[in-house]
Amino acid sequence: MRSAVGRGAVFVLVAALLWGFWEGYRWLWTRTGWTWPFRVDATSMPHLHDVFHALWLPARYQGPRLISVLLKASAFTAKEAAVGFAMGAAAGFVLGVVLAHFRVLQRGILPYAVASQTVPILVVAPMVVIYLGSKGLPGWFSVAVISAYLTFFPVTINTLRGLQAADRRALELMRSYAAGPWRVLWKLRVPSALPFIFAALKVSATASIVGAVIGELPSSIQDGLGGQILNYSQYYSTQPTGLWATNVIAAALGISFFIVILAAEKIVVRRAPENVA
Repeated sequence: MRSAVGRGAVFVLVAALLWGFWEGYRWLWTRTGWTWPFRVDATSMPHLHDVFHALWLPARYQGPRLISVLLKASAFTAKEAAVGFAMGAAAGFVLGVVLAHFRVLQRGILPYAVASQTVPILVVAPMVVIYLGSKGLPGWFSVAVISAYLTFFPVTINTLRGLQAADRRALELMRSYAAGPWRVLWKLRVPSALPFIFAALKVSATASIVGAVIGELPSSIQDGLGGQILNYSQYYSTQPTGLWATNVIAAALGISFFIVILAAEKIVVRRAPENVA
């Protein structure tokens, strides 16, 4: 309880410092008229209290509050991101295991896996949406595939690195007991790779949100945060707080995914065989 209170206090303190830095930067640039690196005004850098206040205003005339609309949209995006994260993490883990056991495949496939991440996601997204749409799959599943595309690579690389980081003395001991590759994998390699895998999962959890939001744009899905960002970007010059508030909710969704993986890491890694022993 004391640790939780301490972490909460640190979080509040850091948030207050960032808030003060934001408002102080805005006040100084507005007062002096500086224009580098950008001109500071109500559009480019609104007051943070105006952004959070906009969440409690009606999204449309006599409509629901903006926060209600954005939370509903974030739930839709979370579904796409969660499915994509699960698919990408599973595919990345399996691919990492295969590459760790077959050096020939590692040399042949790994360069293409790296090259796949150099292709802009905005180029890949329309192709995936059009192709899967022609197969009769729903639009949200196409977005989930795009999210999985951003998820699998970090998991693959870290799984490969973690499986190869197993203690050589422990490997020799298990081989001396005639342990098969499958038993060595699950009893030794995977537990030793857990810190590497969870480090990748924390990165991929936030990347899955980015993939889902970007994937919603070419698929014309209006139910998620991508549709809301596209909508409020049209009114950015006259009502910038709507777009800023949408970005705040998207960031909060990414943080929530990160916290879920962090909690799972605390449970799983703590119960790993080497820690239990």
